[in-house]
Amino acid sequence: MLLEDLGLIGNCQFSALVSRTGSIVWSCLPRFDSEPVFARLLDPDGGELVVGAAGGEPGAQAYLPNTNVLSTTFQTKDGRFRVIDFAPRYQASAGGYERPTRIVRILDPLEGAPRVEVRCAPRLGWSKRPPGRHLASGRVTYHGFEAPLFVDTDIPLSYLDGESFTLTEPRHLVLSWGAPLDEPLAPYARRTREATTAYWQRWVKHCNVPPLYQQEVIRSALALKLHCFEDTGAIVAAMTTSLPEAPGGAGRTWDYRYCWLRDAYYVLSALRLLGHFEERERFTQFLLDIAGRTAELDLAPLYRVDGSSDLGESTMAEWAGYAGEKPVRVGNAAALHHQFDVFGEMVLALTPIYLDDRFCEERSRQTLDLIERLTRKAIAVAGRPDAGIWEYRTAWQPQTFSSLMCWAAADRMAMVAHRHRPAIAEEMRAAAERLRREIVDRAFSPRLGSFVSMYGGEDLDAALLQMPILRFPGEDQHVARTVDAIGHGLGEGGWLYRYRTDDGFGRPEVAFVICTFWYVEALARVGRTDEARAIFERTLRALSPLGLLSEDLHVKSGRLWGNFPQAYSHVGLIHAAFAVAPRWLEIL
Repeated sequence: MLLEDLGLIGNCQFSALVSRTGSIVWSCLPRFDSEPVFARLLDPDGGELVVGAAGGEPGAQAYLPNTNVLSTTFQTKDGRFRVIDFAPRYQASAGGYERPTRIVRILDPLEGAPRVEVRCAPRLGWSKRPPGRHLASGRVTYHGFEAPLFVDTDIPLSYLDGESFTLTEPRHLVLSWGAPLDEPLAPYARRTREATTAYWQRWVKHCNVPPLYQQEVIRSALALKLHCFEDTGAIVAAMTTSLPEAPGGAGRTWDYRYCWLRDAYYVLSALRLLGHFEERERFTQFLLDIAGRTAELDLAPLYRVDGSSDLGESTMAEWAGYAGEKPVRVGNAAALHHQFDVFGEMVLALTPIYLDDRFCEERSRQTLDLIERLTRKAIAVAGRPDAGIWEYRTAWQPQTFSSLMCWAAADRMAMVAHRHRPAIAEEMRAAAERLRREIVDRAFSPRLGSFVSMYGGEDLDAALLQMPILRFPGEDQHVARTVDAIGHGLGEGGWLYRYRTDDGFGRPEVAFVICTFWYVEALARVGRTDEARAIFERTLRALSPLGLLSEDLHVKSGRLWGNFPQAYSHVGLIHAAFAVAPRWLEIL
């Protein structure tokens, strides 16, 4: 099963991955970080919901234009049909949005008399045990979950175990968590399909996009939106767990179904480019809730989508793993790390509220107090050893990128203070200059002609491509030289690695997708836009047929690896596209 053959559906409450064969191979219910109900992606016995061709032929997938509604068209020897898949999301009559924990699957015959197979095989999470079930007229109820799981369908129930049948008229299947369908099936499917399609197309109409690379940016925007957990404002890093970073990945299988504060900042920055801001309002409340739990502001790098931090890491020994790659992990020990860059990223996530007067209604004393507290914490921890952005599981050292983000916190807080707390503005400016000087003195290697990953070190770090993007004021072309050194030292086949050092699991064997997009953006920031555009256009070849990206790319094979889809990667694409594309005024 290739990642390139998977489509994503969701509604900002949960998501599902649908293969070209019509099988839902991954879905955790009722939310992103729940146990999986369908998980064939990680084990042949992990459960799936198949609606596809009786002979198992793969279909051709496409999204309905500018939506997260997925269409898979099957051509068989007996005829042709398509399956429309979506998770309902639409405007509620009383305001807000409806986003029930439901998957709607519509079968449309197109030509001939195609034979169809439907098989519903949910599993009780990590146990892989089948649930109990009860069949009634047009409904199957599955028992043993935290809440009942229902399938309402006009397909004969006798066929739900894989008995093939001839599709002669539209058929419908609705899977619901917690509450069964309470209205007629076919009208519900038609109504919610129309309403969901209209919602996504309206959302896209409100996106800013560059004049070039519009479809790539729109698909990335739609994918990013599905990473937002609307109930609390959390934003997850990816939809999956344990998809290996590389073939023979030496145990690099991580659970990414949680809210990394750092990743959330990058998603918000991309959404800000797109002109969408409501996600930041929700995330601000999520962050205020988390910060209110610790007087010392000892933020963890990641949290569950409900803001809790019970993320002890364990392995599922009885699970085969994707492509046989083990272990399958649940939870993430990085929650126990110190990653001091997160204080800077949280300041950057919140400061637009106080620097952009369009958001004046979002301003409050609590939010401004939080920004100041975050900044003071960043200043206090800068230069201390930590696990850093790459979450090293070796001995910690002072990470240059962490200090860079702490500098960014002080620098941006100085700007905010100038307008809103002038009494501390000079203190913040002085702190920013002290941190800048420390980075220049301790993290630049004259031998490499580049800033390096750790104070006093000699290793390159692709994260430092953020320097020109953050407008870090280096000296004597230090920043521009760093961009060159990273491009040459970490590049291979037009793609960039995070680093080349042994991180406790060996040396990385795959390119990290966002690093190449950072390189593109950094080149554009130092005035080399033509070069940046050429690299960017080459990277677009790595997109899946549906325009989706995972975390990693195996350079030699061109295959996607790592958790999928990956918010980071789509953030990078959006930023890079805006960096290298002309403005609309230049072409209209």
